[in-house]
Amino acid sequence: MKKVIILGASGNIAKHVIDILVKKDDVDLTLFLRNKNRLSNKNIGNSNIIEGNVLNLSQLKEAIKGQEIVYANLAGDLEAMAKNIAEAMKEEDVKKIIFISSIGIYDTPLRSVLIPYRKAADVFENSGLDYTILRPTWFTNVDEVDYETTKKRRTRKRFCDLAKKPCNFYHRNY
Repeated sequence: MKKVIILGASGNIAKHVIDILVKKDDVDLTLFLRNKNRLSNKNIGNSNIIEGNVLNLSQLKEAIKGQEIVYANLAGDLEAMAKNIAEAMKEEDVKKIIFISSIGIYDTPLRSVLIPYRKAADVFENSGLDYTILRPTWFTNVDEVDYETTKKRRTRKRFCDLAKKPCNFYHRNY
């Protein structure tokens, strides 16, 4: 049984990941969000719900304790959040992070709107953690799979296909 925590569980992307993971018999799911009343999923199964803020290191460490995989799709002060996540994971000996970023974070010149995403990615890339950074281009409900080679020489795949098997992604930067 893989212990997975979703940080930012009330987000639009997280909603889809939760719907996929609650159906998995081999996933013990924890949902971390600021306000549990904002959780829109109808079925959360036996998921553990924790109200907290990623910017509060003590709350984050307590939530991450005992997890195997941290999945984060967040908005706000992404660099500060990434630093807290990396610190909490190291202190709690959690190795795997899957972080949702944005396409274009490695472009030169970097567009100003993408600077926070790039800074957060840099934190994980330099953390020593086992990281996967997903850089989706767009989200769609269409049943399709599309791969492209990125400047990092890794493949890019439709996000929902990656979310179906989060435990299988190691040392990848999409």
